[in-house]
Amino acid sequence: MKTLKRMRHAPLLLALLLVAMMAVPTMSMAAQPPVNLGTTSSFAVLAGSTITNTGPTTINGDVGLHPGTAFTGRASVTVNGAVHLTDAVALQAKNDLVTAYNDAAGRTPVTTIATELGGRTLTPGVYDSESGTFLITGTLTLDAQGDPNAVFIFKTASTLKTASGSSVSLLNGARFCRIFWKVGSSATLGTNSHFVGHIFAYQSISATTGATVQGQLLARNGAVTLDTNTITNGPCETVTPTASPSPTTSPSPTTSPSPTTSPSPTTSPSPTTSPSPTPSPSTTPIVPGLPTTGYPPGSGGSPWLLVAGVFAAGVTLLFAAWRLSAASRRHN
Repeated sequence: MKTLKRMRHAPLLLALLLVAMMAVPTMSMAAQPPVNLGTTSSFAVLAGSTITNTGPTTINGDVGLHPGTAFTGRASVTVNGAVHLTDAVALQAKNDLVTAYNDAAGRTPVTTIATELGGRTLTPGVYDSESGTFLITGTLTLDAQGDPNAVFIFKTASTLKTASGSSVSLLNGARFCRIFWKVGSSATLGTNSHFVGHIFAYQSISATTGATVQGQLLARNGAVTLDTNTITNGPCETVTPTASPSPTTSPSPTTSPSPTTSPSPTTSPSPTTSPSPTPSPSTTPIVPGLPTTGYPPGSGGSPWLLVAGVFAAGVTLLFAAWRLSAASRRHN
């Protein structure tokens, strides 16, 4: 008897399981927020022990040093910003750097990838290295997939090294201020390389001859060593992805009614073809937390219609399970 009673509830449990499985595809992982830079956001270079420079270097942004005091080669550095050597501003920036470093280090979920990043195209997310280090030989391409607020976080247990002439290329709205590199020990940027993003190094950072950086060189405990470089930091505002609705400007075809000036009004109905711009609803990807592909035909790509469909299917399955359960009780 107990077995029969358990069997009566089997259809109901199965229906609930199916509903849950159908609902899963409608869920997507929330996008990563940017690392909070705190007061370090205005700095292009920040070090713990020393800052050393050789040759003409340009720094666009603030420069800070704490607790060290030596800024060697400063005379050949053009700083378009403030210089804070062992003062309260530099101390606060160092404290905020520790917070940012720990924030980046703790980000999940993490995708583990190969050490060599050159020649790859990566989409937004959090990455670490299977070997504990990252290398860039050639070009690393970061593809934001049309989202200017997309965040990339790279984490190494030890080093980050870029080869001579290597570069980081940004694609489809990716921005330097949304790219973060947490380095477990030290970072070295190769000769005439072009690097993009904020480096949080636990120890030191060395930019060799001719290397350029769009972002920040922030060393927690060690030195920042420069040699004829250009380091450029800047403000980073959150961009409202309202730009995507720009296709709504497509209704400009409504100017087509100008043909109505022609005596043959019957031809005017031709502008009714203008509804073709209605595919603009494809801009629904701006709805956060829902997938942007794989919607059923005729749904117009709307995630809400997909959710409604899943809900309706779930209700139908539950009703069918209830009827089966009731019929089973009558027969018993």
